[in-house]
Amino acid sequence: MRYAMSEHARADSGPLIRIECLTKAFVMGNKRIEVLRGIDLEIGRGEIVSLVGASGAGKSTFLHILGTLESPSGGLVEIDGQDVFSLTGSRLAEFRNRTIGFVFQFHHLLPEFTALENVMMPALIKRLAPGDARERSRALLSEVGLEQRLGHKPGELSGGEQQRVALARALVLEPRLLLADEPTGNLDGAKGGEVEDLLLQLNERRGITLLVVTHNPELAGRMPRELKMIDGRIADDGQGRAAEAAADAAVTAE
Repeated sequence: MRYAMSEHARADSGPLIRIECLTKAFVMGNKRIEVLRGIDLEIGRGEIVSLVGASGAGKSTFLHILGTLESPSGGLVEIDGQDVFSLTGSRLAEFRNRTIGFVFQFHHLLPEFTALENVMMPALIKRLAPGDARERSRALLSEVGLEQRLGHKPGELSGGEQQRVALARALVLEPRLLLADEPTGNLDGAKGGEVEDLLLQLNERRGITLLVVTHNPELAGRMPRELKMIDGRIADDGQGRAAEAAADAAVTAE
């Protein structure tokens, strides 16, 4: 079943992300490798978008640039009205921490810390008051269904539970954009489905913009907008399916 975009997205259709003529190239010896080739794209506030494509098509590079973990070779990347690569050093890091959350295929939790402590970590690094960081982290772990597992370390949690902790950690600074790279790729069907449901529910409740890189056609098919990347280009924007999902939602509301 396709999942309609959140009420937040329908209420505010202005773009959160605007990309113009984005390129990325690497030089290896005497060879220049073009990874991204002139991408133009807008993603609205609160949209749910999947990005699919074969291995080597440029998906991860695109996600890393959008998350400001890599710099482009050329073009504009604007998030929430900010030309992100006009920022440097601590200003760029501050913007990233405030605006963007990340979830990866592997959870990257710190094994010596509890679930609650792992979620608190970004807030403490941001110098949020410890009491506020703890309260916010408890609420998030409850929201992802782990209120009974706060004191457990990653090794005491299942794979699905670990990914839920990682998701709560990604949300603790209340980002506007959540980037997920194969978030269910390391989970079995049932656990992966639970994480899929949770991602979509969080969009509905919080209005967070969600971009998911996935090889999973079932997960991609649940999202109202699908981007297909082929050889460093967005080959199919999927806007037709987004419009169809919005129309379906309007009919349901009536």
